[in-house]
Amino acid sequence: MTHAVLDASAILALLKNERGASKVAGVIADASVCAINQAEVISHFVHLGAPLDDVRAMLGTLPYTIVAADDAMAWEAGNLRATTASAGLSLGDRFCLALAKRLGVAAYTADKAWRDVAVEVGSKVVVIR
Repeated sequence: MTHAVLDASAILALLKNERGASKVAGVIADASVCAINQAEVISHFVHLGAPLDDVRAMLGTLPYTIVAADDAMAWEAGNLRATTASAGLSLGDRFCLALAKRLGVAAYTADKAWRDVAVEVGSKVVVIR
């Protein structure tokens, strides 16, 4: 059962052993990640020059569940634009929040701006640092 949804920034903090990594490590076994956010993590490492097979192997060891983005989630993420624009949230951020809202669990992120919109979007947000 999913108890948390992870934003790409939370996964990156864990993989790079940055501040807040321990908070992510504490929930990762029962976490879900939207496929859109998984793509953000993949693209981060590919942009740094990591071979795709190495990235696949690294992410394959993580115990979270990947959830496909579907039409309903796309509508929710699109609708969140009006509420989150002032905080500068990206499309990927909105997909993460849409998934957390759907599952009724907290979204974990390293982005402090999410605190400003959490109540309005109807999702609990845990800022990891």
